[in-house]
Amino acid sequence: MNKQNPQHTSPDVSAWLAQMSDPKFWTSLQSQFQSQFEQIQPQLKSFSAMAMPPVAGQFDPGSLVKQLGDLGATLDPADMVRLQQDYAQQFSELWQSTISSKTPAITDRRLSAPAWQENPYFAFQAAAYQLNSRFLLSLADAVKGTDKVRHKLRFAVQQMIDAMSPANFLATNPVAQQKIIETRGESLTKGIAQLLADLQKGHVSQTDETAFEVGRDVGASEGAVIYENELFQLIQYKPLTKTVHAVPLLIVPPCINKFYILDLQPQNSLVRYTVEQGHTVFLISWRNADASLEGATWDQYVDDAVVKAIHIAQEVSKQPQINALGFCVGGTILSCALALLAARGEDPVSSLTLLTTFLDFVDTGAIDVYIDEVQLAMREQMIGKRGLMAGRDFSSAFSSLRPNDLLWNYVESNYLKGEAPTAFDLLYWNADSTNLPGPMFCYYLRHMYLENALKDPGRLTVAGEKIDLRKITAPAFIYASREDHIVPWKSAYASVALINASKRSNNRFVLGASGHIAGVINPASKNKRNYWINDKLEADPDAWFARAKEHPGSWWTEWAAFLAKHGGRKVAAPKQAGAAKYKAIEPAPGRYVKVKADQVA
Repeated sequence: MNKQNPQHTSPDVSAWLAQMSDPKFWTSLQSQFQSQFEQIQPQLKSFSAMAMPPVAGQFDPGSLVKQLGDLGATLDPADMVRLQQDYAQQFSELWQSTISSKTPAITDRRLSAPAWQENPYFAFQAAAYQLNSRFLLSLADAVKGTDKVRHKLRFAVQQMIDAMSPANFLATNPVAQQKIIETRGESLTKGIAQLLADLQKGHVSQTDETAFEVGRDVGASEGAVIYENELFQLIQYKPLTKTVHAVPLLIVPPCINKFYILDLQPQNSLVRYTVEQGHTVFLISWRNADASLEGATWDQYVDDAVVKAIHIAQEVSKQPQINALGFCVGGTILSCALALLAARGEDPVSSLTLLTTFLDFVDTGAIDVYIDEVQLAMREQMIGKRGLMAGRDFSSAFSSLRPNDLLWNYVESNYLKGEAPTAFDLLYWNADSTNLPGPMFCYYLRHMYLENALKDPGRLTVAGEKIDLRKITAPAFIYASREDHIVPWKSAYASVALINASKRSNNRFVLGASGHIAGVINPASKNKRNYWINDKLEADPDAWFARAKEHPGSWWTEWAAFLAKHGGRKVAAPKQAGAAKYKAIEPAPGRYVKVKADQVA
C-alpha cells in the first residue's frame, strides 16, 4: 500500500470529498429522508403483518434457520410461529406508534443521543433495529442443541446485530450527519483521512498511538536486561528504597501482548508499585515470535524460559527461594514450570501469585466460541508443527468478544464523526500485539482449553516429566476479576484447590471489580473500585462470595501485605543489576518489547 500522507488523495477522491463536505448536500439528504418517510406513511398500516420491516439493518432469519441442521441443532416450528407472531405484533405496535408521532423508547446506548429521536425517520430506524435485534436473539435462544452450539449461534447472531447497527453507517447515523453540517464537512474529511491511515496500519485505532513510546511513556521503569535467549529477556529493576526484602519477586507476564501492561505509566505501574514496597523485581520480557521461533514448543516456554528465569533470580539474589507472580497465560506457564521443578525435586518459590489465571479450564468464558475440535484441527494442520499465530488474529478475536466497545464505537467516532482518538495507555498496549509460535499455541489450546488436562495429576508430560500442580507447596495469592469475560472468576477460584492443596488454608483468594485487564491494573494510589475477601476458602465459589466482605479501593494493598509476609528479612538494596555471571546487557525495557508484530510476522 502506498505510504503517502492519507490526506493527499487522488483528484477523483478530492472532488468527491469536496462534494460530500458541502453542508447543502447533507441538508438536502435529510430533507429527502423526511420527505420519503412522510410519503410512505399511508402504506404503513398494510405492513403490520409482515415478518420483517423494509428498513435499513433488516435481517433474514429464514436463512439462519436453514443452517441449523448443519450445526446439529433444531428449532421447533411452533416456537418459530410464536416468535413470528410476537414479532408481527410488536412491529405493528411500533408502526402505529410512529404514525401517531409517538417517540419510541430507545434503550441502546449507541442510539441514545437526542438526534435519534428528533427526526421520525431516525427514531423509527433505531426502534426497528432494536426490535430486529430482540427477535434474532430470541430466535437463537429458542434453538435446541448442545450448550456449545447454542453459545456459538448466539455469538454469531450478536456479531451480526452489532455490525448492522444504524450507528455504523453514515446514511443512517443522524449524529454523524449533524456533525458534518456543523463542521462544514471538516468531520467527514478527517474521518476519511483517519480511515485511510488505519487501512495503512491494518487495524482500527483505539487511541492516539503517537502519544506513547515504549521505554519513554510506558514500560519506563528503570532497570537493566541481565539475560536473554531466543525466547525472552530477563529484566531486573532498579530499587527505589535503601533496603529491600531478601526474597525477590519474579514476574511472568502473558506472552500474548507485551509485558508493559504491568508497567504502564508510573502512576498505574504494578512493577513500580512493587519496587516502591521494597522488593527486588525480575520480569520476563517475551520475544515477539518470528520465523526463527516457528517451531518453538510449550515445553520450551516452560523449561527454557520460566525455569531458566527462576534459576537466574535465585542465583542473582543468592536466595534458595523466590516469590513468583504469573498473569493470565503467564500464570499458566509459571504453574507448569513450578510443577516441573517439583517433579525434579526442586522447591524454588516462597509464594505464588496468580492474576486472572486458568489452571482448571472448566469454564473458558467468552473465548469458548473459538475452541472446538474442528477449529483446532484446522489450526494444527496449518501451524501445529511449524508456523506463527499472528498477533493481528489475536486482536481480531479478542475485539470480537466485545465488538461495540472495541470496534464499532471507534468506527463511528473515528470515521463517521471524524473525532481523533484520545491518548489512553491501556488501549495503546492493547493494540501492541504479539505473535506466538504455532506449536506452542496449538498445544495450549488442545491440552488446556479443549481437554482441560492440566488440572489432572500426571495427565500432562512437560519437558519429560509428568506434572502435578498439587506438588506446588508454596502458599498462593489468587486474584480474579468479577466481570472478567476471558477468565471467569469462578474458574480462577478453582485454583485454590490445586495449588498447595495439603495446606490450602494458607492460600488467599481476592475478587476484584471490573474486567480482565482493568481489574488487575487498579492502582492503590487512586483508591478506585472495590474488592471482596473471605479468608475461609469454601468448596463452592458462590458460597465463598456469599460470605465475602466488600472493601473499597484497590486489591493491591492486600497483595502487598501477602508479598511482604513472604519477602524475608530486609537487606541493603543491590547497587547494580545482575551479578558477575549475569551482567547488564542493555537498559530496560530492552529490545524485545519494542518489536512490533507486523515487523516479524
